[in-house]
Amino acid sequence: MSETTTVSPVIRSAEQADQRWFYGGGVHSWLATAEETGGAFLLFSDVMDKGKRTPLHTHPSDESLYVVDGELLVHLDGQEHTLTAGGLVIAPRAVPHAFLVVSETATMLTLHTPGTCQAFYFGASEPLTSETHRVVDFDQVRASALTHGGIEILGPPPFPPG
Repeated sequence: MSETTTVSPVIRSAEQADQRWFYGGGVHSWLATAEETGGAFLLFSDVMDKGKRTPLHTHPSDESLYVVDGELLVHLDGQEHTLTAGGLVIAPRAVPHAFLVVSETATMLTLHTPGTCQAFYFGASEPLTSETHRVVDFDQVRASALTHGGIEILGPPPFPPG
């Protein structure tokens, strides 16, 4: 006999989302956690400033990035692509990728399927409060990657310094 797991419905306004400062830069607003989706996926919005860049990395899950506003330069499997509002990139698991915010600000929705990377993101962030210093700290990002998995950092950002 197999056991059936049911997931409760989730309805969450933007104001109700758990906001976290991500040490790689940006404010994550958690819309659905892996626990809430039975591990099927996780979903958060990410508000970032110009110059935010990620190291070249892979995930053990598929990562979909939907650009709500702004412009990103995306490095995916050795090629660069420009994405603007309404654009989407899907980085399949284990495919090297990185991105750079080229507009003044950018907002994107990040979807991981399945939701296996949550411990990494939570370990590389802190709850956003009026006391949060919003300092980029890649040592914290690397430490969370080593402790929690969910990401493999392959090297520095593949974009020119600036």
